[in-house]
Amino acid sequence: MNDTSLSQHTHVKAAKPQLFFKRLFDILFSLSILTIFFPLFLIITLAIRLTSKGNAIYGQMRVGKNGIPFRCYKFRTMYQNAETKLHEILANDPVRKREWETTHKLKNDPRITSIGTFLRKSSLDELPQFWNVLKGDLSVVGPRPVVQEEITKHFGNKALKIFSIRPGITGLWQISGRSDTSYSKRIALDEYYVENRNFLRDLKIIILTIPSIFSKKGAY
Repeated sequence: MNDTSLSQHTHVKAAKPQLFFKRLFDILFSLSILTIFFPLFLIITLAIRLTSKGNAIYGQMRVGKNGIPFRCYKFRTMYQNAETKLHEILANDPVRKREWETTHKLKNDPRITSIGTFLRKSSLDELPQFWNVLKGDLSVVGPRPVVQEEITKHFGNKALKIFSIRPGITGLWQISGRSDTSYSKRIALDEYYVENRNFLRDLKIIILTIPSIFSKKGAY
């Protein structure tokens, strides 16, 4: 075995305890959140059902670890005909079309319900993703879970590295301005996290996520 392969072998062995404790933390943390905030889940579900038609929970296919797709859950923040409305907007509004192609988000999005605006700005719409964490689709901290279209357009050969680990509910992007950051910056932040991840950094990101939620910067 040469020096390079020995180094790689040692790195893999050293990483196994870290991966075990990260997964254990994910399970315990998500169970705590789901238990503590269960009454809030019921209130949000009722508010969504009373203010617009459709299910309270929405699932969208995202790309997970090793490129394996999974259904990512959120509280529904849009009207039922959101996809049809999006096609109409992009076909008739060149400015918003450029915005969508650049960020995959729209400011002042007309598809979002009144309760949905509050849920997005407070990040409460993402609470059901802790079920994804329990299932093993997501980690509490990791790269952003994105759709396949985003990978095809923006990630290039960086996708293999970034999605070698589980995506996260929160991460460096969420504490760095969220949707106000450029797409290239988002990818750079995800890549940096993958290369420099450790448990203490995860705890720091979780702690810093709280003030970033209350500031509502880049949340839309």
